Amino acid sequence: MNTFKKYFNSKRESSHTESVDNVYQLDGRVPLVRAIPFGLQHVLAMFVANITPIIIVASAAGLNSEQSAALIQCAMMIAGLGTIVQLYPVWKIGSRMPIVMGISFTFVSIFCVIADQYGYNAVVGAVLIGGLIEGILGLFAKYWRKFITPVVAASVVTAIGFSLLNVGAYSFGGGNGSADFGSGSNLLLGTITLITCLAFNIFAKSHYKQLSVLVGLIVGYIAAIFMGKVDFSGLTSTSIIELPQFLPFKPEFNINAIISAVLIFLVSATETIGDTSALAVTGLGREATEKEISGSIACDGFISSISALFGCMPITSFSQNVGLVAMTKVVNRFTILMGAIIMLLAGLFPAFGAVLATLPEPVLGGCTLIMFGSIVVSGLHMIAGCGYNQRNLLIVALSLSIGIGFTQVPEIFTIFPDIIKNVFAENCVAVVFLTAVILNLVLPKNMEEEQKSEVVEL
Repeated sequence: MNTFKKYFNSKRESSHTESVDNVYQLDGRVPLVRAIPFGLQHVLAMFVANITPIIIVASAAGLNSEQSAALIQCAMMIAGLGTIVQLYPVWKIGSRMPIVMGISFTFVSIFCVIADQYGYNAVVGAVLIGGLIEGILGLFAKYWRKFITPVVAASVVTAIGFSLLNVGAYSFGGGNGSADFGSGSNLLLGTITLITCLAFNIFAKSHYKQLSVLVGLIVGYIAAIFMGKVDFSGLTSTSIIELPQFLPFKPEFNINAIISAVLIFLVSATETIGDTSALAVTGLGREATEKEISGSIACDGFISSISALFGCMPITSFSQNVGLVAMTKVVNRFTILMGAIIMLLAGLFPAFGAVLATLPEPVLGGCTLIMFGSIVVSGLHMIAGCGYNQRNLLIVALSLSIGIGFTQVPEIFTIFPDIIKNVFAENCVAVVFLTAVILNLVLPKNMEEEQKSEVVEL
């Protein structure tokens, strides 16, 4: 009898475990009380990275705290909307995969340049046009995807990380052009934030490690308040609940800005291909389908254009959340939907964005140093995954050396027309992308075999 009970209980526990595992699959029925925490975890893993591009570009464009707060509010709503479309596609737009969307870091460096030269309205116009182009290309991805090979994508991701390192350093010092840049108080504040992030990441357990950036931001912010570096004056006129304003910035269509943005939209598409493929492999245990990749890129583009209508920046899939899915194996769409709804609700409360807009630059720098460095490391991992054969090494080495090297000496572009200089002279990501694509097309596919045959003949 006891043996029978043990057998029955073990079968019941096994069945319960299987049912719990099954509900967290793509279309399982997850109870609300479980879905909300998992959804919130995805929001916490990405929300700092979601608002950081807005803060950086708004600062470069000279926007005031009220305008920055409104854009942060919009960023949360756009991220929620994009995530919902990825989860539950509209026509062919969306992948039907647990992809979390957010404001893209990829565009930060080029939009800082565009905002400084042409104003933020030109940024909005470039996002509007570039998003439409990426969305249309996404619908026809099967015809051009073969040109964006893994080694091209790996080179681009590595370049993105390198291009953002000086952005993090400027923030750490107090913000580019600030009167007290590099002061002892700024460096101390950035160091406090950085050490907090590192300590929490080292000592926290399990999925709590994902909150290290959030904890660092909170500790750094509190320290900044005590040091008198937080300006709350912009909060006095902030309403409690407010819908994002439609067309707060009238789009300006500058051809140089549009060409620059379109090139980076192509780069963003390669990142989305990588994220979608990685999520399918790590979360679903299979390769991503053409339909899923096409829908994912189309969502990137068309939602980015919608984002521009509210004055916001382009949206893209978030690698942080791909990593979270890989760790937890929770790919259930309903749980991610809860996170998207939380983002939408956060976007309805302008006070939330206004508080985040008061973040001092050194606090932001302490957090972003790790985040930007992680992008570099992700690119290096992707390169390793492509294999260290001679062809891949040539593509990576030459594209990075030309892209990063030439843009550090922009005078080398002097003989070119202004349109070329404006697109490439200070945009290493665009140069790396173009160089890698060209090398991938012209270099022989069988370089290793040709070398071996020559050695045999000798």
